[in-house]
Amino acid sequence: MIQRPKGTKDILPEESYGWQYIEKKIEKLFENYGFKEIRTPVFEHTELFQRGVGDTTDVVQKEMYTFEDKGGRSITLRPEGTAGVVRAYIENGMASKPSPTKLWYNMGMYRYENVQKGRLREFHQIGAEIIGADSYLADVEIISMANEIFKVLDIPNIELTINSIGCPVCRENYQKALREFIKPNLKNYCEICQSRYEKNPMRILDCKEKKCKELNINAPRIIDYLCEECKIHFENVKSMLSEVGIPYTIDTNIVRGLDYYTKTVFEFISKEEGYTILGGGRYDGLIQELEGQETKALGFAVGLERLIEIFLKHNKLEDKTAPLLYIANIGDEASKVATKLTQNLRRMGLHVEKDIQGRSIKAQFKYADKIGSKYVLTIGETEIKNQIAKIKEMQTGKEIETDLTPEKIKEIIQK
Repeated sequence: MIQRPKGTKDILPEESYGWQYIEKKIEKLFENYGFKEIRTPVFEHTELFQRGVGDTTDVVQKEMYTFEDKGGRSITLRPEGTAGVVRAYIENGMASKPSPTKLWYNMGMYRYENVQKGRLREFHQIGAEIIGADSYLADVEIISMANEIFKVLDIPNIELTINSIGCPVCRENYQKALREFIKPNLKNYCEICQSRYEKNPMRILDCKEKKCKELNINAPRIIDYLCEECKIHFENVKSMLSEVGIPYTIDTNIVRGLDYYTKTVFEFISKEEGYTILGGGRYDGLIQELEGQETKALGFAVGLERLIEIFLKHNKLEDKTAPLLYIANIGDEASKVATKLTQNLRRMGLHVEKDIQGRSIKAQFKYADKIGSKYVLTIGETEIKNQIAKIKEMQTGKEIETDLTPEKIKEIIQK
């Protein structure tokens, strides 16, 4: 038997209702904040991620699904959402629209990861981007919106951690200090970290190898090397978060795994699971790096698989996929009447089912019970002749008489 590839997951009908519930809640929240949906291709030219995400990151060096298409072009399945959104922003001339531009997406992502709990090779992210906003107030707005996701979904025990990783100006001094710290033990780091030493030593802090993590203990903190502008920006973010009542912890180890981040970076962590559910930050240089005009921007992404896992730990969803009414029928003429009635009720916005397999009346009732139908309406020769039938409430056995007009049937079952 052919099985699904390692690191992928089937989302079955009984699970998909939970996904839809969460997606709709988040989509409504985004609408309230003025964000509009964008959809980008599932694959892009590899160069987009090399330049946008950073060729020294784990994502580009280890995890991308890259291949040559039939035209000999290097193509990559998207490993994250921001680079594609920014490419679309530039390519489609969205800079001419009123600023800032607020965008959100819900897309599948692909990374060749070590498969473990909460980490798959095909995974799903909902993300949001604000493009064209320089002020610290935009940082607070995007963090506030991210924080509201956990409020509207009633998910407790989530902690916000923040940091600032500065700008190219202050980062230069920090990288010099970081190289001096790493240099005495450079040969003890993994090969990838050694290759990052000259080009981007900050990526060494993001290494997941145990020996590298231990060597990084007591490394200098970038927060101590911020220039005046970055320092003021970060102080304003912290002050406003306190003003709007969003608690946070400063974690100087947050550097995020993608090269495009600048200034404010943040993560929302589940205290119970101990892993990051949502992360984001500023990426003020990314649009210019991808040959757009210099434009400040920021955003976040939340992993849906992890979010749903934690949501279901604290919430129980009622299955609303069961039909409201099942129309059982006896005989060919009754089947015709039931078919027309079913179609009319569906057009009126009701979930209605009927027999499409030629089952006996007994088997129809058994099936209606199995699929959880709340009511059953039975139609036979007598019901057609008198234009009167009975609706049975399956849970109580109570029967209500009705005529066979869809308006009357709808009125009864909606009461």
